[in-house]
Amino acid sequence: MRLIKSLSGLMFTASVFILITQSVLAETDGGNSVEIGDKSKSVSTMPQLSEVELPQTNAALLLTQNPDAEAIVEITGVSINQTEKGVEVILETAKGDALQPVQKNEGNKLIIDIPNSQLRYKDGDTFRQEKPFAGIAEVLVVNQDNNTIQVKVTGETGLPIVELFDGDEGLIFGVTPAAVTQQSQTPPVEEKPTSETPQEQASAETDEPIELVVTGQQDGYRVPNTTTGTRTDTPLRDIPQSIQIIPQQVLRDQRADLGSALLNAPSVRNAAPTNFDSVRIQTRGFFSAPALDGIIPGGFNGARVNVGPDLTGIERIEVLQGPSSVLFGSSPPGGTVNFITKQPLRNPYYFAEATVGSFNFYRGEIDLSGPLDDDKKVLYRLNASYRDQQFFTELGRTRNLVIAPVVSAALGENTNLSFGGIYKDISFNADFGLPAVGTVLPNPNGRIPRDRMTNEGSTNLVQGRIGYTLDHKFSENWSVSNTFRYESINDVSTGYFPLGLESDNRTQTRYYFADDGQEHDYKMVTNIIGKFSTGSIQHQLLIGVDVGRYENTSSSQERDAASIDLFNPIFGQPIGTEVTFEDRSRRALDSFGIVLQDQITFAENLKFLISGRFDTFTETNQNLIGNTETSQSLSAFSPRLGIVYQPIAPISLYANYSRAFEPAIGRTRDQSLFDPTRGTQYEVGVKADLSDRLSTTLAFYEITRSNVLTPDPVDDRFSVQTAEQRSRGIELSFAGEILPGWNVFASYAYNDARTTESNIPDEVGKRLSRTSPHGASLWTTYQIQKGDLQGLGVGLGLFYVGDRAGDNANTFEIPSYLTIDASIFYKQDRFRAAINIKNLFDVEYFESAFNRNRVHIGAPFTVQGTISWTF
Repeated sequence: MRLIKSLSGLMFTASVFILITQSVLAETDGGNSVEIGDKSKSVSTMPQLSEVELPQTNAALLLTQNPDAEAIVEITGVSINQTEKGVEVILETAKGDALQPVQKNEGNKLIIDIPNSQLRYKDGDTFRQEKPFAGIAEVLVVNQDNNTIQVKVTGETGLPIVELFDGDEGLIFGVTPAAVTQQSQTPPVEEKPTSETPQEQASAETDEPIELVVTGQQDGYRVPNTTTGTRTDTPLRDIPQSIQIIPQQVLRDQRADLGSALLNAPSVRNAAPTNFDSVRIQTRGFFSAPALDGIIPGGFNGARVNVGPDLTGIERIEVLQGPSSVLFGSSPPGGTVNFITKQPLRNPYYFAEATVGSFNFYRGEIDLSGPLDDDKKVLYRLNASYRDQQFFTELGRTRNLVIAPVVSAALGENTNLSFGGIYKDISFNADFGLPAVGTVLPNPNGRIPRDRMTNEGSTNLVQGRIGYTLDHKFSENWSVSNTFRYESINDVSTGYFPLGLESDNRTQTRYYFADDGQEHDYKMVTNIIGKFSTGSIQHQLLIGVDVGRYENTSSSQERDAASIDLFNPIFGQPIGTEVTFEDRSRRALDSFGIVLQDQITFAENLKFLISGRFDTFTETNQNLIGNTETSQSLSAFSPRLGIVYQPIAPISLYANYSRAFEPAIGRTRDQSLFDPTRGTQYEVGVKADLSDRLSTTLAFYEITRSNVLTPDPVDDRFSVQTAEQRSRGIELSFAGEILPGWNVFASYAYNDARTTESNIPDEVGKRLSRTSPHGASLWTTYQIQKGDLQGLGVGLGLFYVGDRAGDNANTFEIPSYLTIDASIFYKQDRFRAAINIKNLFDVEYFESAFNRNRVHIGAPFTVQGTISWTF
């Protein structure tokens, strides 16, 4: 049966690629050039690595030949005039009314393509002006190809808006920077997830503004800017640290959930199984706490920042590689995964989607947004989804309801206030895994069945989050942002936890548990940002203050439970009547942090980043049964230094030094406090814009983690700080559009993470638990741009995970695996249909392992079908 499914999947994929190939050949028959589609290849605003003379291959001909040369409108000049709110970009021509601009946005970049036009004037084929107006970093006009002009306006703090006029001089674009547009009475251009649509032709008899049709909500595989690395909106190429961004289009094309999305970042490992309550992330070999919009929840429990499998309300995932304590406070040195939420849109947007799939998978989602008033000063967004699915394991099931509203309001010319929240109600049965013997190791009784699951319990988890963000601009150079967030989690769980495998290699011992916990988290983050100059040196200064309180109350009981035969299980056996363990406790953690950062520009090609952070913590633990209380306090300083040098515009060479800290909770045998666990990183790398739509990053790093806790050899009820761990590695990533309609998102990571010092001799020199020396991913899609099959596309994904250490002593190993995913989709106007296949060839593999008693088997061949509409 497995062979039949594998062959069927292969034939299916091959058939689709044959159809695509035939269509492409039909479009290029005889070597004659044709128009590929709306998304033509971009020419960068600066000299690009791709600007080399290519042999006349078919691909080159597609990009250079122009059968419609007689219809081209010549632009004989470009000029910029300042207005009260921004600038006017004037394309001088006598035939402005014949042009039909098309807009698409990338982060803070407003991009307008003008088909059937060419820039031909005495100063050449490129016009560029930097900082023509406060809030606008650059205006660039270039010949995108032999048939299209591209106008690109880059905003300093946000996406500019544009109005189109047709005047006697030619085609006029009125551009207003983001800082001014919040109170603009003229509806600005807003990102809206829809296909590119040409604007209606401008009238020669009127100079009333015409709103351009929006062409994408950060569509694309490449995201050029981020706030994750600096708390300021900064181009990735100017940040001296490796950051990988998994954008919305990749998540949508893959039909990714929380676990599968992280396979796109090979330096990230999720140790939790698919149907767990939340991720257990390792980055560059070390466990890390994820963040949401730049904030890690208190209690050092950031794993629950996004509970459940769904990514509802998440716009993209940003992975900051390396220490990030200077930004987030307490955090491990490997890195931080930051989930970025969706924000309201100014223009109406209504999206609905339905998905069905293998193992009784059913899911529905809506995404609604737009203005609540005529002036578009009050905006809303509502994301909601419901998922009901079983798993390939015999007892596995998840029900997941998510509701995520956001409302924003412009309170004045320079002030904006937004409120957001989320409600999640999740019920599931956690899979605690199977023994290593019988899965990754031989068992005399044979292999344990792939679908076996021994936890008969259930978990109900309710998460609520609410908060606000207030942004105010004092002047063009100084602004303040204040964010407050409250979050609560109620978790009620019962289940059977595995203890080990008996000598017959088939009987698993278990105990029964009943847990009830409540968490409350309060966080306030304030950032003051200012720009100024000292002579010719430019500064962007950030002063940040973080205040937090985390409270947790929990109660748990344990009882004896009947053992179970893994090869012939009998479920529903009675549990013991005697309580073997009981705990009721309360924990409170107060934190305070202050960060100072300066982004220094010595020259256009030389930038420095200097930052430091001071943190203090006070923790109190109460034993509610024994009526005892303990407390401890600690403080830590975390620096970061970085440099970026750009020898030529598309290339950024960078280096950084940074440190991280984690509180070491508890006391030694003599009741002394532990020092914080420290992480120190040295990293060098290069970032390159291969074209305006394709970029790459190569990074080399070494991280040393010291003051690691290990059991006290005298009394293992206590710990000592004698261990040191080291992680070295290389990361390489590509993201963007290779040719019109052909996208790629690919990465490779090499990581050697080992214990270098320890009072446990068996662990010295061994790989850290769950780490793998090699990992790679490739996801690519192609969508036909023209012809009878226009809108049809295919996707192919390869995900490789190398062999992983099962524990710190390396007593067993989780074998490597390669899975292949595929998709076929069709998009026409506002309708989209897709079929996604995961594990196309039904490979038997092991997803992760916590220890010898908890090995998790990966999912088999799976199919999901999706239909969506945008209104």
